[in-house]
Amino acid sequence: MAASPASADAAPSPPPPTAAQDVPGGPAEQSETASEDRNAGPLDRLLPPVGTGRSPRKRTTSQCKSEPPLLRTSKRTIYTAGRPPWYNEHGTQSKEAFAIGLGGGSASGKTTVARMIIEALDVPWVVLLSMDSFYKVLTQQQQEQAAHNNFNFDHPDAFDFDLIISTLKKLKQGRSVQVPIYDFTTHSRKKDWKTLYGANVIIFEGIMAFADKTLLELLDMKIFVDTDSDIRLVRRLRRDIGERGRDIEGVIKQYNKFVKPAFDQYIQPTMRLADIVVPRGSGNTVAIDLIVQHVHSQLEERKLRWDMAALASAHQCHPLPRTLSVLKSTPQVRGMHTIIRDKETSRDEFIFYSKRLMRLLIEHALSFLPFQDCVVQTPQGQNYAGKCYAGKQITGVSILRAGETMEPALRAVCKDVRIGTILIQTNQLTGEPELHYLRLPKDISDDHVILMDCTVSTGAAAMMAVRVLLDHDVPEAKIFLLSLLMAEMGVHSVAYAFPRVRIITTAVDKRVNDLFRIIPGIGNFGDRYFGTDAVPDGSDEEEVASTG
Repeated sequence: MAASPASADAAPSPPPPTAAQDVPGGPAEQSETASEDRNAGPLDRLLPPVGTGRSPRKRTTSQCKSEPPLLRTSKRTIYTAGRPPWYNEHGTQSKEAFAIGLGGGSASGKTTVARMIIEALDVPWVVLLSMDSFYKVLTQQQQEQAAHNNFNFDHPDAFDFDLIISTLKKLKQGRSVQVPIYDFTTHSRKKDWKTLYGANVIIFEGIMAFADKTLLELLDMKIFVDTDSDIRLVRRLRRDIGERGRDIEGVIKQYNKFVKPAFDQYIQPTMRLADIVVPRGSGNTVAIDLIVQHVHSQLEERKLRWDMAALASAHQCHPLPRTLSVLKSTPQVRGMHTIIRDKETSRDEFIFYSKRLMRLLIEHALSFLPFQDCVVQTPQGQNYAGKCYAGKQITGVSILRAGETMEPALRAVCKDVRIGTILIQTNQLTGEPELHYLRLPKDISDDHVILMDCTVSTGAAAMMAVRVLLDHDVPEAKIFLLSLLMAEMGVHSVAYAFPRVRIITTAVDKRVNDLFRIIPGIGNFGDRYFGTDAVPDGSDEEEVASTG
């Protein structure tokens, strides 16, 4: 069946969740802002009274370009392209990420302080969001002014606060965001955007980080980096001349005309809004330690942990949901199950009959897609009243690694289907499923999505994968979860959390043992299919590699 007029296969969206190129060195701290001829109003128009603002809470971090999504420190590797599944058994986010605001003058060392906090926190998922990415698009006249160092980039009006606020809100909710990339050589946004994903902690840094009331309310902790003005000037000269090809006369002109007055009028007064002031910037290790201790205490209070016990007991004794569809257990289907469940079955036969079941499962799933009436003309010149697919196109998304074995069956029956992949692995220390890689086609929110995993036991990995799709704006009712074998626990968990997701399988086993393995089960599907070494206890792969 045609998937619909589909576009090219799996046009990759920007590397998943978030890459971290800006975390290691951080975007060089810039200060460029609004029109030089705009008169600033009193500071109090921008800032709320002292003492307002919310009590600290917790969050997560990451940042993106196409570089490897990790930050190596002396202690460990911090993944910045993934995040824990902060979702409870109801499929809702248990806690928001903890947002830290870092303010201070241009070249005060905010990014260096942010990196030191990230390393000292020793938290695996972190997002660094720079205000420098959100300069407004300049008009032609403003471009000419900027070329002659006559444009004021250090004014609040130079920043797109609406975009900053909406981006930070989404990150706190764990959703993916598109962040513009700003070119400081040409004073313009690039065509490419970088993708960021939420995490445990979000660090937002910029010269005007505290210059908007709504933005302040989103920050759970506010830090002001206070560095001597002479040091900031020397750093700015070194950066603008060495990295941006500007001459010393132009840099000093801009500093005296815009940067210093803006610091005195807009930036330094925001120090009174900070929860913590860090004198001497990155040289103040005592202040960094205090910040890290506070963030750790906040994260501990929130207990961002996957509650497997609650997931296991939440839906006991409930009837199977109406969103579940099980392939009719004909003698042929039951015979194929007998073969693939038999531990004595050879790998060749296991693959052959698994593929047959996958093909039947895909064909069955396609019958739940929306169709509409249509009339075509036969070669005999007669009209035929038929049906045609009523959606835009179909995208298959496999949960690696076992889920990718279902891709050939989907391609065989859906012409031009697009394919995406999600890698979810279990953290062996916490027992939590974690998102490590994501590749989705562009405009996936318009598609019907077939989410594929060969076995589902607890439903943890499936729930996280569904959340990822929802975070990318795929409507819940357009998601179809397909699996060769599911446990009742996994069915209930997914259906309760996402009641509009269609669940389709060839069989449902009743039990899950104390180690969350399906009983009687099918064994380690990935190892049996790919011929890799078996897991010592013979558990299902998805429960080891992706928590079921």
